[in-house]
Amino acid sequence: MGSYIPNADAERRQMLTEAGCKDFSDLYRDIPESVRLRGGLKLPAGKSEMEVRDILTGLAAENKVYRSIFRGAGSYNHYIPAIVNSVVSKEEFVTAYTPYQPEISQGVLQYIFEYQTMICDLTGMDVSNASMYDGAEATAEAIPMCTERKRGRVLISASVNPSVLSTVKTYCFGSGHEVTVVPLNEGLTDFEKLRSLLTEDAACVIVQQPNYFGLIEDTAALAELTHAAGARFVLNTYPMALALLRTPGSIGADVAVGEGQPLGLPMSFGGPYLGYMAATKAMMRRLPGRIVGQTHDEKGSRVFVLTLQAREQHIRREKASSNICSNESLCTLAAGTYLSALGPDGFRDAASQSVSKAHYLAERLQEAGLKLKYPGEFFNEFVTVGGSAEKILARLEAEDILGGLPLSDGSMLWCCTEMCSRSEMDKAAALVKEAAE
Repeated sequence: MGSYIPNADAERRQMLTEAGCKDFSDLYRDIPESVRLRGGLKLPAGKSEMEVRDILTGLAAENKVYRSIFRGAGSYNHYIPAIVNSVVSKEEFVTAYTPYQPEISQGVLQYIFEYQTMICDLTGMDVSNASMYDGAEATAEAIPMCTERKRGRVLISASVNPSVLSTVKTYCFGSGHEVTVVPLNEGLTDFEKLRSLLTEDAACVIVQQPNYFGLIEDTAALAELTHAAGARFVLNTYPMALALLRTPGSIGADVAVGEGQPLGLPMSFGGPYLGYMAATKAMMRRLPGRIVGQTHDEKGSRVFVLTLQAREQHIRREKASSNICSNESLCTLAAGTYLSALGPDGFRDAASQSVSKAHYLAERLQEAGLKLKYPGEFFNEFVTVGGSAEKILARLEAEDILGGLPLSDGSMLWCCTEMCSRSEMDKAAALVKEAAE
């Protein structure tokens, strides 16, 4: 950090004198001789800045970075305005610790508050927090919000991202909640199967919109069915879809969660990412993690504080309703900066381009010999069948293109964002046709 100033020798000697020590070894006089390290650590000699740079450049060169990307499945290649990295790289933000002391953390607390406000605007919900690690963890953290003494069974659609399903099962194994996976019908949550599974012990239903296969679920009908059975509805939503599809709040969801990586965070080989979570006012006091509120100080000025939680929540271990306590605010700052830079129109345009380009690619791939696996409407991802996924991906990779994600049944999950150009899609389709033939 540019503001880091090391101590001079004179300053070190002065501190030792104030501490009543003759030298640095005297600082450890209370530690038994038998456990002290002798001879120093056996570490290699330090390297110059140029040498370190060469080593790191060599390591970075081992990463494969594709020129064209047609894969999503939970991590998306969206355009990130230059201002996002410029803002989050400021050292006053990078070095910020958890803002427990509001009197010296107003800047951090303000941008967390603004992020929460933006998430509420996007989701149509009443309140948001700002501490979720990623979308899968946020989904799992929503479950304790919904469970009650007589309602402890979790229903989750088989159409959610496999990583979300796996995380939910892991959390529920630890908490003792039963997980029931709702089967699919043509790639969508089976409505009638869900109806039969919604017994009196059902705590919540978890659905993803659009789902893992890119299909658009009838979330309003699913929410209505869930509430009729006395359970709560948790909707995991791709944030870009919130610009065009009905919001969780408008369809009656109790909790809205999702992966915030598309909001200004690079793909970065899987992290760090950002889970977002929002809820209705009725669920507000069940929200885990960090929530920033707005108030006034003794002079009447607007100030921001952590609210609706005690710090002791972070150290209660198995007795805590949630163990989220780490500060994710640098990622929330990136998301807030991204949304501010694009604005409502730019955000909507990025989502619209993603949808239109995905449909264009789907048409071109069908002309190349592939077929759509599911008949339903899709957002910016879709599944194809036909041809050898291995051969198709190898042919695309030879031209510096990352193709769709191969699924266990031999099909492929494709994705488009605003970053995909027409020429790239045409070239990919032509290469797919070569491989298929």
